[in-house]
Amino acid sequence: QVQLVESGGGLVQPGGSLRLSCAVSGSIFSIYYMRWYHQAPGKQRELVASIASGMTYYVDSVKGRFTISRDNAKNTAYLQMSTLKPEDTAVYYCNAGIQPTSTQTIKDYWGQGTQVTVSS
Repeated sequence: QVQLVESGGGLVQPGGSLRLSCAVSGSIFSIYYMRWYHQAPGKQRELVASIASGMTYYVDSVKGRFTISRDNAKNTAYLQMSTLKPEDTAVYYCNAGIQPTSTQTIKDYWGQGTQVTVSS
């Protein structure tokens, strides 16, 4: 059973920083990609950043402010968020493409989400 657990969310003032973590546990043969999405109230879930095979992607609105990274030894991904703005307020979800065993295909897994609120 694969689980993704996010942590690190909270309330921060505009201009502040937060670091989100996504720890993967359970049966893991290989992790192919890890992604962060966010979903603001009344809006669709949006891809914020992804990392796969050492390559990264960022949505334009966070370029230069957010950094995605991954610790393969810990099966953990991070999202370092700096210069936060009120419009970054959302629930942030971790998503990963994982092959649980050598005989299984890659499956898509999601965490439960962590709330980030940027407000003075």
